[in-house]
Amino acid sequence: MKIAVVTGAGGFIGTNLCIQLIDKGWKVYGIDKADYVSNKAIINILSKNDNFIYVEEQIEKLTWIPECDVVFNLAAESHVDNSIESCSSFVDSNIHGVRNLLEIIGTNITRSTDKPLFFHFSTDEVYGDQLTGQVTEESPLRPSNPYSATKAAADMLIQSWARTHGLEYIIIRPSNNYGEHQYPEKFLPLSVKRLQRGRKIKLHDGGTPIRTWTHVMDTISAVLILFEKADRNRIYNISSEFEQANIDTAKKIVSTFYLGRPNRPIPDFDKHIDRSYKRPGQDVRYALRCDYLKQYGWNPQMMILCKALSQDSLYYLLNIDYSANILVLQSNLPSVLFLSLLV
Repeated sequence: MKIAVVTGAGGFIGTNLCIQLIDKGWKVYGIDKADYVSNKAIINILSKNDNFIYVEEQIEKLTWIPECDVVFNLAAESHVDNSIESCSSFVDSNIHGVRNLLEIIGTNITRSTDKPLFFHFSTDEVYGDQLTGQVTEESPLRPSNPYSATKAAADMLIQSWARTHGLEYIIIRPSNNYGEHQYPEKFLPLSVKRLQRGRKIKLHDGGTPIRTWTHVMDTISAVLILFEKADRNRIYNISSEFEQANIDTAKKIVSTFYLGRPNRPIPDFDKHIDRSYKRPGQDVRYALRCDYLKQYGWNPQMMILCKALSQDSLYYLLNIDYSANILVLQSNLPSVLFLSLLV
């Protein structure tokens, strides 16, 4: 039986990863600080499984982790607006937390025959703006806000630690994820929530920033492939390569919410959109190449499925009651949004 430590186990990607690992027969130690974005309902369900052990703690305060095959580090402060208001918690979690995990692996686990793989979740935001073309894993880091700066610093710390202390690592840099169990401070579920409350969708910089969207299950698929097959001590981009301006995504959300289909025109569209918000240090566009990942056979299956069926109205129904954590593929339910990110 493989053993994993998953930090940030109560978060959006973390809960989905824990579910998949347990389903595949892994034993999982889930570590989470149980803050406002943590999905306590899912943690409670997972804790009923004998192969899931939950530890409530901040990673910067951990003193021990069990012997394991891999440490999946998803614990991070990640909301850009919060980092602009105050970045101290971002430095604590995203830098000092990583440093603490690396020290634990280098000390407390040296009694075992092998140190675990350190599998770190970074972000495409470390590359900064990419106005044209796509970035590769060799592209320079140009973070534009405190959040992405702390993630870039952690990436560099891990790489230097590997050279100094013999650590095996994999760093992934995913694009924007969406899907089940996402807390509604992120753009997609937050937009739905605002519409349900009769409020406007807020867009940064007129909605012109372009983002690439990847379903969380495609990201999890990439993670498992990389763990099993990939070269160690490398960085891997993860992206569906589907780009869309935020204003176009917002239009689809509004049209789907009010008319049930994402590409029908909406009268008085501006009644539902607030384009006035300005974010300091806003990146205009992210775009990743994923050649290293794709050589191991990965392709974004959820995106392929949606593209194939988009004309027949395959939409994700996102229940914005976060405590319920429901994502289903059926129609005509109350309080749900038929959500398609695709043309």
